[in-house]
Amino acid sequence: MVTENKNAQRSNVTTPKGELTFNDKVIQKVIGYAIENVPGLLGVDGGFMANIKNKIVNNDNSVDGISVEVGKEQVAVDLNVIMAYGNNAHDIYKTLTEVIAKQLTEITSLELVELNVEVIDIQTKSEFDADQVSLQDRVTDAGNTIKEKTSDGVNTVKETASKVKNDEDVRVV
Repeated sequence: MVTENKNAQRSNVTTPKGELTFNDKVIQKVIGYAIENVPGLLGVDGGFMANIKNKIVNNDNSVDGISVEVGKEQVAVDLNVIMAYGNNAHDIYKTLTEVIAKQLTEITSLELVELNVEVIDIQTKSEFDADQVSLQDRVTDAGNTIKEKTSDGVNTVKETASKVKNDEDVRVV
């Protein structure tokens, strides 16, 4: 009898009004994380200004180069990608479609209805890695080199001063 009353009370509970929506940036991040390990894909390209920003300061912005149109139940995606030389573009596109659709459905319950991928560059892994070095990295490397050279110089001066002091101590005796 008690169970029947609880079930009756639950059926009388009304569902609150409202809706669940996602900011474009959330969907861009889901896609960015989903495509991180796609074989043959070196990266997405955020365009001229994003590339300049990334050349100056290290930036792990996972949404650069990912454009989305988010509806109530569906998502359309545009990507500008850099492909690794020696890979098949159609295979990369197929994998991108699969991983993006899967992650969007699992995380947001939204359906991927359109995926436009433009291959804007093709590079070797070493070319791509060299392009990722920012001005910030170069300044940091230069600072570390100066620090090491200065430390080496200070140690040389200490050793020389110690030898001179030892030589003076020997002469005084």
